Parts: sequence; C-alpha cells; structure tokens
Amino acid sequence: MAEKLRTRNQIEEKYKWKLTDIYPSDAEWETAFAAASERVGAFAVYNGKVAEDPKKIIREYEAVTDNLMPIYEYAFLRKETDNADPVAQGLKDRAIRLWVTFSAVSAFIEPELLAMDESVLEALMHDPDMADHDEYFRQLLRRKPHTLPKEQEQLIASMGEIFGAPDNIFTSLTEADMKLPPVIQSDGTELELSEGNYSTFIHSEDRDLRRQAFMNLMTTYGNFGNTIAGTYSASVKTDCLRAQTYHYASARAVAMEPLEIPESVYDNLIAVIREYLPVLQDYLELRKKLLGLDELHMYDLYCPMLKGFKMDLPYEKAFDLVLEGLRPMGEDYLAKLREARDSGWIDVYPSVGKSSGAFSSGSLAKVHPYVLLNHNDNLDSAFTIAHELGHSMHSYYSNQAQPMVKADYSLFVAEVASTCNEAVMMRHLLSTFTEKDAQAFLLYHFLEQFRTTCFRQTMFAEFEKISHEMAERGEPLTKESLSKVYYDLNKDYYGATCTVDEVIANEWMRIPHFYRAFYVYVYATGLCAAVSLSEKILNEGAPAVEAYRRFLSAGCSVPPIEALKLAGIDMSSPEPVRAAMEVFRETVRKMHEVTGV
Repeated sequence: MAEKLRTRNQIEEKYKWKLTDIYPSDAEWETAFAAASERVGAFAVYNGKVAEDPKKIIREYEAVTDNLMPIYEYAFLRKETDNADPVAQGLKDRAIRLWVTFSAVSAFIEPELLAMDESVLEALMHDPDMADHDEYFRQLLRRKPHTLPKEQEQLIASMGEIFGAPDNIFTSLTEADMKLPPVIQSDGTELELSEGNYSTFIHSEDRDLRRQAFMNLMTTYGNFGNTIAGTYSASVKTDCLRAQTYHYASARAVAMEPLEIPESVYDNLIAVIREYLPVLQDYLELRKKLLGLDELHMYDLYCPMLKGFKMDLPYEKAFDLVLEGLRPMGEDYLAKLREARDSGWIDVYPSVGKSSGAFSSGSLAKVHPYVLLNHNDNLDSAFTIAHELGHSMHSYYSNQAQPMVKADYSLFVAEVASTCNEAVMMRHLLSTFTEKDAQAFLLYHFLEQFRTTCFRQTMFAEFEKISHEMAERGEPLTKESLSKVYYDLNKDYYGATCTVDEVIANEWMRIPHFYRAFYVYVYATGLCAAVSLSEKILNEGAPAVEAYRRFLSAGCSVPPIEALKLAGIDMSSPEPVRAAMEVFRETVRKMHEVTGV
C-alpha cells in the first residue's frame, strides 16, 4: 500500500539525479546566468544586419543558445523535484524570462533571412561551411508563408512568458496548491493521496481503496473545474490565435504542418482505433469476468485482473529486468543504460513537492540526459524505466551523431524509441517466462499498454481536436461543455462494457499534456511504429538493430516520416496502425486461451 511521502532530504543520494553535472552549485549557475544575460543583451547589435553576414550571426545565435540551454535545464530540473521550493521557483522564472528576452531580441533573424532573395538562401543551404544548416534553410523556406514582419515577430516573441502562463498556472495549482483528501482504510487509518502516489491506489486490489482514490481525485479536480477550464480555455485560444497570426488553417495545422506530418495521419489514427473498439470491448469483458464483477467501473480499469502471480520489483530489481529485456539492443546500448543508473542521470522516488509522472530531458549534449521517475515497486514502473530510458537513448544517439541544430528530433518520433524499448522488453519477457501464470501476467501488461497508449491517448487526441474546433467556431470552453465532450468520449470508448462513472467527466482537468496541444496522438502512433520495430529487431537481429540506430541518430536531419523509413517503417500509411491493432486482437485471443475465459 502507498506509504507516506518522504521529503527530499529523506531520499538517499544514489536515487537522486546529479545536477552538479550541469553546475556545481547555484553560485556557478548565477555566474553563467550573468554572462549569458550580457551576451543576450549584446545580440541586439545584429538587428538589421543579417544580410551583411548571415553566417556569422547564425553562429552567434547558436552560441548564445548553447549558453542558455544549461541555465534553463538546471533551473527546470531543480524545481521539478520540489515545486514548492521558492529558490527553485525563482531560478526557473528567471531562466524563462532570459529565454523570452533572447527570443524577443533575436526575433529579427528569420524575417531578415526571409527578406533576402531566395537564391541567396538556396546558396547558403548548399554552402559547405553551413552544411549542418542545410535542413534549417530548407525548413526556413517552407515557413516563409507563415513568417511575419520583423517587428511583429519581436512583439510575439516578447510575449512568450504570457503564452506559457496557462501551463505554469496549471502546474502550480495541481502540483503545489491542490490538496487531495486522504484515503481511509477499513481500520480508520488515513493514507495520504497525491498525484504522485495515485497510481498505487488505482492499481490496488482493494476495490474500496481504489474507488475512494478515484472519487477523491476526480471530485477535487471538479471542485477546481471553473479555474481549470478558464486556464485550459486560455491555452486553446492561444493555439488558435497562433494559427490565425501565422496564417495556418487551424491550430492543429500549426502543430503538424511544420513537422511535415499530414493531418490525415491524425485522422487515420482516430478512424482505425474506432474501427477496433469492438476488440477493446472484448478485452474489457474479459477483464470484468476475471475480476468477477457484475459491473466494471472506471476505477476498475487499472487494478490487477489476475490472481496468484505478482512481480514485486524494487528499483534495483526492476532495472535489472530492464537490462535483461533489452539485451537484443546490443551490449553498447546496455552499457549506456548502466551508466544512466550509476552516474546520476535518474531521480527515482516520489517525494513531497516533486512533479508527478515521468519524463526524460535530453537537451544537453555536453552533459547527459536526465530522467525523472516516481517509482513504485511493480511491473508498470519497470516498464516506465525502459520507456524513459528509450527517450534518453534517442537523445544520446542523436546528440552524438548530429550538430546541435539537427539534434532535436521531432515530436512525431519522440515516443517511438521509448515505446520500442517497452515492446522489445515485453516480447523478450514473453519468450523467457513461459509458465502459464507468467504468460497471462505479461499478456495482460501488453494489453494494458495497448489500451492505455493506443485507445486512451487516441481518445485524448479526439478531445483536443474537438476542444480546438469548438474554440475555432467561437463556442465557449467551460467546465460544463468540456466535461460533456470528455464524458461522451468515454461513453464511446468504454460505455459498451463499463459503467461510465459521472466524475470521469472531470478527468480531462488533470492531463498536463493538453497544455502542449496536439502532442498526445504521437503516443499512439509511436506504439504502432514501435510494435513493428520490435518485431524487426527480435526477428532480424543485428541488421534491424543497425537500421534502428540510424533512426535514433537521425535527429531532425530528415523529416520525421523519412527518419522512420530509415528503420523500415512508413507511418504515412494507416497500415502500421491497423497492423498494431491486429497484434492487439491476437493478444486478446491469446489471453482468452491462457486464462481459459
């Protein structure tokens, strides 16, 4: 059962990331901040002079960016482990302001470049001295219809902190200010409930405890519903304003067109997933029978549906399982994972004030990626380790292979490496643990990965699509209207089998990814690509691993769909989604067979 959250100083140092790899102390950060601030201010001298020496000014822009990245990363990561720490809050706020200042000061670059004759830009694109910028210039020319006059770009850049306010308000409200009612055990003992440990409760075999946790969490969010709706509405309207300002057809186009991802990819995903909703119902009926329930409620979707087999996985044991499962990826890959574990890349356990969930941040090529976890001793958390380290390895290989300007890979492929790690690990474990109980347990986990990643994230994608279309039509985004949309989607996805509890209508209020619009769909497309990639790696061995490394190393040197083609996956077609859904169907069939239900 969930334990009382520890404070930061109660966590052993070996389970904390080492921010000293970025700066030894806050004092060194202050020194770097002062130097970067001076350089940011001096950059204004280039305003109006880009055409005189574009190569020099672009290189100086890169140098200043290179100075700013560790300043922001240190402050960001420092705050993530204690969102209530005023010193950390101050560092992050100042780092954001400095980025915003530099964005405003340097906003003249692209308008001035685009004011130059296209033949000059073409020449720069093919200049050997700017070979690391060829893709930058190609994308620059593509963005020309969506670039504003210099003064307008500077004005919009100066408003970056304001545009980011909804996300910051949401984070402060939910991570620092919002308190959740405790969960009461049968003996009257109170157990602390937080976003960080909610996963433990909702996975509990004790139905009353998971029901309480679910009701307490969803009801509390509902109590703040008007505030959160106003915050989210501001975020959506900002997305729509950006589309209007930059001459895109829609807010979704703003997110997808610059990545060269056809919007049909998004729509195909929704269409194919809805096509397979009957298979999801088959799986949910299986869950209901195995749990022995007359009614399957929304708080029954995460608890173990199998009895008599458990994997108790403390962090060290979980990490060893990840290493074992990822052996097909190659020894050099495993060596880097061990380095991550032993060298301060990872912050492991929940603590008071720490951000919930998990992420990998890999923007610092000169240091290493950082991984935030909130580890619970179960298989889900073991797969979270594999997932986040997939992100980290993607960043590591890209940073090693590409210059800074080409190292940051597209959002569209961001979830492929992470989910591929999970898929490779799963397939390996299924071939290793052949006992009937173990097979059932692993198949169950694989099915849950499909349900929570493909079906759930696609439902989220539908919510984002609908909410933005509402705003684009001028319809109000209120607690009531947004909750109705979300409740109706849950009825569509789960209602044929589940009792869709009314408070599930509030769940949209707790999803932080909604403040980064049109991103969640890549979790689903990423899983579909990863399932295919994992089969190639396990079936073809070294040649597939080599092709996969080419994908990991590509960064943004080619468009994301082309990057996946380096590994043999074509996501411009709906077929990888359909193929993944057929794997889901077959896994449900195997689960019926193994359980005899």
